[in-house]
Amino acid sequence: MADALSPGATLYRPYGSVYPSLALPFNHRYAGIRPAGIVACATTEDVSEAIRWARAVGLPAVPRSGLGHNYAGYSTTTGLLLNMARMKSIVSTPMPGRAHPRVYGPMKVVHDAGTVTVGAGVTNGDLHPLLEDHGMFVPTGRCPSVGVAGLVLGGGIGFSDKMFGLTCDRLVATTVVLADGRAVKASKDTHPDLFWACRGGAGNNFGVNTSFTFQYEQFEGTVGFYQLRWSLDSVLPVIAAAQHIAQDTVGDRRFHLRLGIGTNGMTRTQIHANANVNAIGQYYGTVQELRAILDPLLKIGTTEERARNSASVRQVTPGEASVLLSATTPIDRFATKSAILDSRTLLTDQQVGAAAERLLDWPGSNNEDGAGFAMFALGGEINQVPPNATAFVHRNDLFVFAAETSWADYDLPDVAEANLHWLKQFYDDIFPGKSPEHAYQNFPDPTLKNWREAYYGRNYPRLVNVKRKYDPTGFFNYPQAIGTR
Repeated sequence: MADALSPGATLYRPYGSVYPSLALPFNHRYAGIRPAGIVACATTEDVSEAIRWARAVGLPAVPRSGLGHNYAGYSTTTGLLLNMARMKSIVSTPMPGRAHPRVYGPMKVVHDAGTVTVGAGVTNGDLHPLLEDHGMFVPTGRCPSVGVAGLVLGGGIGFSDKMFGLTCDRLVATTVVLADGRAVKASKDTHPDLFWACRGGAGNNFGVNTSFTFQYEQFEGTVGFYQLRWSLDSVLPVIAAAQHIAQDTVGDRRFHLRLGIGTNGMTRTQIHANANVNAIGQYYGTVQELRAILDPLLKIGTTEERARNSASVRQVTPGEASVLLSATTPIDRFATKSAILDSRTLLTDQQVGAAAERLLDWPGSNNEDGAGFAMFALGGEINQVPPNATAFVHRNDLFVFAAETSWADYDLPDVAEANLHWLKQFYDDIFPGKSPEHAYQNFPDPTLKNWREAYYGRNYPRLVNVKRKYDPTGFFNYPQAIGTR
């Protein structure tokens, strides 16, 4: 196979000096899964050659677009790992004839200003210079090292999704290498069924995506930013007020919110001292308007907390906001359980109280990311798209909820076991009896039994039909892959 690759590609075999660093996934929980070989692909044809070779010798082929962030380890394999990191091209095409400007307070946005085509190895962080240097924006996630490919294929939430839609809503075309090695371009006009599935149907299901073309916006001006934090003593009024704000602003596409509770530490004293409730986000409008929205939250807490939180509300450039909102979490080893919350399943005081109590009972670890939950507000443009218009079905909801725990590489095995046991208890305490109907496919949970309905709802049968057409033998497969029946 090495002879068939382009000059820019490389085949790495086990025991070579570079192999260990490329084999290691971002979630070190799955570090023991080692590929038989790694192809660092440089072109779409490299991907085609690798897939043809893998099929011929009976090995699975699994793509990894970023560092292997998949929460459930699905970007690992004992077969052939396709490392896409060298496919870093970014090409923009202005389209002034289709653009339409609009002003949101101190921010001017030129909607649909053009398209940008990126290779499968491009990460969220790679797109930041476009925003910082040229004012060009595609809605992506907050973690700089996450690959855009995995993000868009599973939906793609972030701090501008209410304003501009999910990352998958901005996709206009993608190149996909199929299980037989053929490369096809999927868009609304060509292979529209495959294009539909690539917007929320998750990665490594129908083929290997090697490029993505997105619509971008052009920014000029500033946005409102805020970062609020309280001790866990304020958890009940903060969560209640924030959920109320999210409901009130579900139709306001300008307001974005991430809400959460968390702690870290090894000792009981550290875990109690570090426990907190927090909120962060941005607003496409004036600081005065943002303060009015946040007013119920700004009134909560001690005198010191209120002063600090009020001072955090300020006007910044979009580039500055991107940096302030970014976070590379979790790291080392971690596990997550998610849920999609709507107006009927928002957290009650009883649920929040149970979560806070269990948080203080976290077993601890040497991972500074610790444990807790996060809630990412939905609405705006996300909810304007019908649930069956793309494979992303979660279109009438208020939050993506994620409970998580983490531990360090050097923590003992019993620490990992205690953290996993605690995560189940934490989730079950928050959702006693029956968990919410849906979960987020980009936060996969390998213990989730009804994942087909949870991730994809009524769209799953249609995804099966796409799978049958483009990968009838199920070459692209993993424990929660779309099936052929």
